[in-house]
Amino acid sequence: MKNTSQGKRIRDADTRELKFQALAGDLRRGILAGTWAVGAKLPTEAQLAAETGMSLTTVRRAYEELETERFVVRRQGAGSFVAERQPARRRSRFTVGVLLPDTQLYYPRVLQGIEETLSSHDVSLRLATYNYDPAREDSSIQFLIDSGVDGLILVPTLAGIADPKQRVRELSSLNVPVVLLERSLMDLGPGDRTEHVCSDHQGGAYDAVTHLLELGHPTVSLLTRSNTPTEAAIVEGYKRAAADLGFTPLVRRALKSEWESGAAEQLLQEVLSSGSAAALVFGDREAALLEAAARRAGVAIPHDLALVSYDDELADLAEVPLTAVAPAKHRMGKMAAEILLRRLVEGDDCPVHQVRLRPRLVIRDSCGAKHGADTRAHKLQQR
Repeated sequence: MKNTSQGKRIRDADTRELKFQALAGDLRRGILAGTWAVGAKLPTEAQLAAETGMSLTTVRRAYEELETERFVVRRQGAGSFVAERQPARRRSRFTVGVLLPDTQLYYPRVLQGIEETLSSHDVSLRLATYNYDPAREDSSIQFLIDSGVDGLILVPTLAGIADPKQRVRELSSLNVPVVLLERSLMDLGPGDRTEHVCSDHQGGAYDAVTHLLELGHPTVSLLTRSNTPTEAAIVEGYKRAAADLGFTPLVRRALKSEWESGAAEQLLQEVLSSGSAAALVFGDREAALLEAAARRAGVAIPHDLALVSYDDELADLAEVPLTAVAPAKHRMGKMAAEILLRRLVEGDDCPVHQVRLRPRLVIRDSCGAKHGADTRAHKLQQR
């Protein structure tokens, strides 16, 4: 089955991300290993493009990534240079280390919230990323500790590993305070003693399902991208909504690679054949692919199928702008920074903070709420 031009753009974007992230990783490792000393000039974008066979755009994004992480300083007309990484450059008595999976899509607003809060307290920030590669996490955390940070805000890998509880124990035993961001041991309930700030993804999914039922849909399907840290909570929130609101849940999962290679067509047909005319889709890219599959099949969004996506990263750019569950990314970053600063100042006198922020629902065109009675009347006629 042929792919849409939109689907191709999504896949091409992912490929470019992988290339620039891989190149940034190679350069980062070279800097840490001393291949280029502090202050040394790095190859120009043109030189690096010629050496690697990558495009100038890919090379430029790699340098921008390293500049964001403060490994590199770029000087107009002069080039890119290895930045100084000495604790003596602290602006205050505190420096906070931040570990993120990446600085794309979900996390820029989180990082902005952290930066604004730390800056307002004259606290320095040290950033590291691991590009969702668990093998790089420990070295990235060690880099932050070696640079002299006083506390850590971490987004570690806890899903898909053998013993997440042991991993949390390891992180909690570091010699500086740790606040987890968007990660916790959800299944432990009161047994989870981590300090964390997370989105209430169960609540976000619950609210999305409730919204679709209030629009007149008796059932709602859930389509997800498998093997992600967020999926389990979304599924639980969806199933709780199905139980409370009285319909039989229909959950369909596909890996990211399967979505990109045509799974949207099959999933669309499974939803429609179940009799469901509404779906919650995790995340935005998957919802956009489902929209494209619906267009090819002659299924009108939202008249024949109402959609809500999850994450609100690209939802407004879809063919039919997507109503989306929007986690409070900026607020989450601010609160994580505030909690860590309290811990640094108050020490053991500070109570353990475990914060969950319920996402909000941003109404656009894909759910039919803006069309109101006309959409519901159309559905009743179709039945």
